[in-house]
Amino acid sequence: MKRLPWLGVLIPFGLVLAIAVVAEAQGEFPTDNEVNQVAKKLYCPVCPNTPLDVCETKACQDWRAQIRDQLAAGWSEQQIMDYFVAQYGERVLAEPQRRGFTSLVWILPLMAAAGGLAGVLEVVRRWKRPPRSTAPPADPPGLAAVSPEVLSRIEKELEKIT
Repeated sequence: MKRLPWLGVLIPFGLVLAIAVVAEAQGEFPTDNEVNQVAKKLYCPVCPNTPLDVCETKACQDWRAQIRDQLAAGWSEQQIMDYFVAQYGERVLAEPQRRGFTSLVWILPLMAAAGGLAGVLEVVRRWKRPPRSTAPPADPPGLAAVSPEVLSRIEKELEKIT
């Protein structure tokens, strides 16, 4: 009879310990949000232009399960993405890597935006500039500085030509 009180203490203690172990094990298993956080950065290698987190094909479900297993095994997000790139190529990345030829994907839109902005600024500047007068000036420039003797000689020379 003396052993029964110990059983009354050991059984609840064992249950609490078992629940703690199960809770700890569940804490290490990745949630759907954690899996989708990685999957949204990848595209389905089978379906064109479909992010892995929303694709419903069997292959994508398997790949999300693989991501879950890799996260549970302690893989980082970058390691998982590197794995998928090694398996299927860079086309599975939702965002191209910023190096080499693919850096043009990041640079060209910025250059186009800067060129467009420069064009808009030039148009606005021309709109603000006062319009030029189209009427000819009253006296041609430079004639006021010419002496009357020189003007008479020019007229005589012009009369000889005509």
